[in-house]
Amino acid sequence: MKKNLMSVIILALLIVNIALTAVMLFSVTSTNKATADVIARISGAMDMELSSADGSAFKPQIPIENIASYDIADTMTIRLKPGEDGADHYIMAAITLSMDTEHEDYKTYGAGLEERESLIKSEIISVVGEYTLEEAQADEEGLRQAILERIQNMFGSDFIFKVDFRDVKYSG
Repeated sequence: MKKNLMSVIILALLIVNIALTAVMLFSVTSTNKATADVIARISGAMDMELSSADGSAFKPQIPIENIASYDIADTMTIRLKPGEDGADHYIMAAITLSMDTEHEDYKTYGAGLEERESLIKSEIISVVGEYTLEEAQADEEGLRQAILERIQNMFGSDFIFKVDFRDVKYSG
């Protein structure tokens, strides 16, 4: 009788063990999927940084002797899109454009950039005006990139390869 009772207890423990193993397997599998998803997003973001908008490979850095910078004359004060609080917010920034002097379009557009400064300012205002205060503060690099893409589209060229903020102040 004791042997049968012991066999029943062992069988019950085996069933419990199998059930707990199955629960653990499913919980680890879902966690593993979530971890794999996070890793895929991180590597996707890293890949986006290493490739340009047209999908070409990451370009090597431009040597310092081939870089010309253009400072937009005035500090720009731009109204931001109203946020959740509904109040008016502004960004004040001095902006510098970095240009590749070896680029074929630099000779065409680079020397006469002063003549197109009002067009460039207009593009900057329209891009920055699409951001709320919170968005602009949280993703300044994204804001720079959006300005750069808009200016490159305006010229139809990527001889301007970088946009920098020299003195950024937020108000509101």
